[in-house]
Amino acid sequence: MRQFNPKVLLAILIPLAVISPLVAIVLGTANISLTEVIGAISRTIINFFEPESKMILADRIIIELRLPRALMAMTCGAGLAVSGSVLQSVTKNPLADPYLFGISAGASLGAILALTGGLTFLPLPICAFLGSLIAVAVVVVMARDGQVETLVLSGVAISFLLSSIANLVLYFGDPQAMQAVLFWSLGSFSRATWETLMAPGIIVLVATVIIYQFQRPLQALMAGDESAHTQGVAVLPLRLGMLVLTALMTSSLVAACGGIGFVGLMVPHIVRMLIGSASSSSLISTALLGGVLMVWVDLLARVLLPSQELPVGVMTAMLGSVFFIGLLVKRKKGLK
Repeated sequence: MRQFNPKVLLAILIPLAVISPLVAIVLGTANISLTEVIGAISRTIINFFEPESKMILADRIIIELRLPRALMAMTCGAGLAVSGSVLQSVTKNPLADPYLFGISAGASLGAILALTGGLTFLPLPICAFLGSLIAVAVVVVMARDGQVETLVLSGVAISFLLSSIANLVLYFGDPQAMQAVLFWSLGSFSRATWETLMAPGIIVLVATVIIYQFQRPLQALMAGDESAHTQGVAVLPLRLGMLVLTALMTSSLVAACGGIGFVGLMVPHIVRMLIGSASSSSLISTALLGGVLMVWVDLLARVLLPSQELPVGVMTAMLGSVFFIGLLVKRKKGLK
């Protein structure tokens, strides 16, 4: 496949990252024009210190419902895509993503315990982060021989184990709470607010900036541990640090949006196919493409059925399945 110039891809993705949330705000059950969206945002900025009660209804729909939802979708897509890219680098496994390592499963278990009353004394995001850290710690201990293959297999095993425990907690939990938890676990941005957006937004932004500073060591790690050692890379601290950062990003997103899979698998693959992995802008492109993709998936989930909203996690799973079937078919043709 012919690859793009990295600058050309960025020139396409940056406008898309601006246009996509605006389209998501305009489209929905209540028809809103682009002029109304721009006017609502302008009035909100101008009247930032005015009492909230003075905001008209149309502005409330835009500013309090659709705008935070669109930004949450952008944040979630960017964070999961960056997490997947980092995990694929530190493990040299193109199929690695937060779900493979049990990070999402650990975060989901912690969040479910908080939602069902098991850990009510702790905030939900803290429970999710603790669950993801426990998952990472167990995986690292199991893979203390330093072999990447052991790390991957341990992650798969822990993911299944923690998912089973989460299902067991739901089975014995309150039936009324279980239905709400079930919809949340499938992934949704319907509860996005400015308050719930704040923590994951800051975490994803800061973590992505930190990861960007380690682009060269991560690229060296892709060539193998021995090659990275010869280039002066501290392999074990780098790998552990990246795992903790991805755990922090993933847990904050799981706490806010629920379980959303396949984004961390698909987007890094697409970026590598388009511009390769050696470009210094590949991480930025991965974050932008992940955010844009998630905004459009959420928009489809809202408008596909006239009177019902589909879970976002179901939509990404369907897209991911089709994507990897396509990869397998392409690889099979290439082997002939």
